[in-house]
Amino acid sequence: MRRGRVVAATAAVLAVAAASVALTQFGSGPEAAAPKDGGLPPATALVERGDLRDSARADGTLGYDRQRKINAAVAGTLTWTPRTGSTVERNERLYEVNGRAVRLMYGSGPMYRTLKPGDSGRDVEQLERNLAQLGYTGFTPDDEYTELTAAAVKRWQKSHGVKQTGKVGPGDVAFAAAKVRIKSVAASVGDLAQPGAPVLTTTGSERVVTFQLDVAESRLAKAGTEVTVDLPDGSTAPGTVSSVGRTAKPGTDPQDTSPKVTLTVSFDKPDDVDGFDQSPVTVNLSGETRKGVLSVPVNALLALPAGGFGLQIVADGGVREVKVELGMFAEGRVEVSGAGVREGMKVGVPKI
Repeated sequence: MRRGRVVAATAAVLAVAAASVALTQFGSGPEAAAPKDGGLPPATALVERGDLRDSARADGTLGYDRQRKINAAVAGTLTWTPRTGSTVERNERLYEVNGRAVRLMYGSGPMYRTLKPGDSGRDVEQLERNLAQLGYTGFTPDDEYTELTAAAVKRWQKSHGVKQTGKVGPGDVAFAAAKVRIKSVAASVGDLAQPGAPVLTTTGSERVVTFQLDVAESRLAKAGTEVTVDLPDGSTAPGTVSSVGRTAKPGTDPQDTSPKVTLTVSFDKPDDVDGFDQSPVTVNLSGETRKGVLSVPVNALLALPAGGFGLQIVADGGVREVKVELGMFAEGRVEVSGAGVREGMKVGVPKI
């Protein structure tokens, strides 16, 4: 994970570090070295009014989501398999055993039994909705497999030149959420297929980016958050966070084992990423924006002897300390507020 400029999760550490630098460079407290030039700090910066945007950058991988293994449903000889990288849509062949095609239908549940008149359940409704989408109607799509459903199945079977039984089982249909892409083929034509043995590995057909984010930064990327993705050819594509993992796990980087969540980004314009696969990319996240706030460089902060933080105001050839309240840390700056700080004031900073 490459960090963004500054995020709230690291704000306290940065503030303390900045204060330490400030104390060393231009002094606050009885043990600090006295600044040169009559107490003036070695350099100054302006108190500015403007917008601060919380942001982060993360390394990700461009690929496909919803990876899944398709196992053989019946025993026999594989007589056809699809080409790696091809896309299979509703009603198209996934593979063939003994010349009998297993066709793709859309649904979230598995095809785990042979459906026939009198059966009921979610798998029945999935099948019926697919038949209706394909134009095989004459029944009400619901969870009841009736004789009307069987008649529609027979018409579907006839269209594919197979025996018209009115029944449908795992050797005829496999369900997936949508059209799939063939990632790999586990067996070759002519191999013996056994129930439960892998035949294909599929993914979703649309490209996505997966990346990890520190738990402390996950607030920057809720589902629906808009992001930009830097692609390998130097171009940038807009995207949206489509899912956020619910379980935090240690990262894969041995130098950074902090808990992380896995996120997925979908592209607003999928054509923008044609030609890329399993490629490294960078995800740019923008979080909260604070509009019209006062801010100073982080290294302008002083740790005050009585507690809290302050600034060294430089004016009329002298300096004075004012206490401030801190807000957002972002873009190397920190939001400040308080009665003694105004836009345009000069504040002391360590020498650059």
